[in-house]
Amino acid sequence: MSELKIASWNVNSIRARLPNVLAWLDEAEPDVALLQEIKCQSESFPALEIEDRGYNVAVFGQKSYNGVAILSKNPIEDAILGLPGDPSDEQARYIEAVVVGVRVASIYLPNGNPVDTEKFTYKLAWMERLHDHAQALLRHEEAMVLGGDYNVVPSDDDVYDAAAWKDDALCRPETRARYRATLYLGLTDAFRALHGEVGAYTFWDYQKGRWQRDEGLRIDHLLLSPQAADRLLACEIASGPRGRPKASDHTPIWCSLSA
Repeated sequence: MSELKIASWNVNSIRARLPNVLAWLDEAEPDVALLQEIKCQSESFPALEIEDRGYNVAVFGQKSYNGVAILSKNPIEDAILGLPGDPSDEQARYIEAVVVGVRVASIYLPNGNPVDTEKFTYKLAWMERLHDHAQALLRHEEAMVLGGDYNVVPSDDDVYDAAAWKDDALCRPETRARYRATLYLGLTDAFRALHGEVGAYTFWDYQKGRWQRDEGLRIDHLLLSPQAADRLLACEIASGPRGRPKASDHTPIWCSLSA
């Protein structure tokens, strides 16, 4: 293997989008796929159909909500279900494992809206736990990709209308500050490392023709440890799946690392 292709995609219900997911796996052929918002319990995940494509599967599911998974053409080792730091947290939002020597995590960070409720408090606390866990992982000095739907718009360049979104939980200063604090541990935003353009998005709402007008947000990210960033060859947003019938409101983002 000369390259390792790692993709992330919030599929917005694996069972509702399974034909699209299978078509994308056939076309894009990622070595690793990090899925979010699968919206099913682990035992209901369509593992057989995905294994038929040559993938191993690790799933952390939850009935009707949330849920994350890792698909890999290579063996999945040392899987960890759930973000450390709060044993009482029952939401299925984090799964981590090692694939061919690279530690990967699939992350579905809380949305946090409305901001005047406990949902925003939960989001910020979750981000603090992610920061602390990433800090601990970085001490191992290994290649690592923390990918997923972060529900964070890092800057005004990453949203079609910054003024309209400034009070949303995805754009609030508290959210952005915690995201930056995690980046400043030494992580690299793979897309921004290679792309400076404004208007590159990974999410378009179903309402008001947002997709047709390309009014989107960049909220899906691949964050790389220094050891992975040194191997970064490419990172792209694959917008094609968003335009298909019965599409997820997110589209895949992927990066490739040298072997």
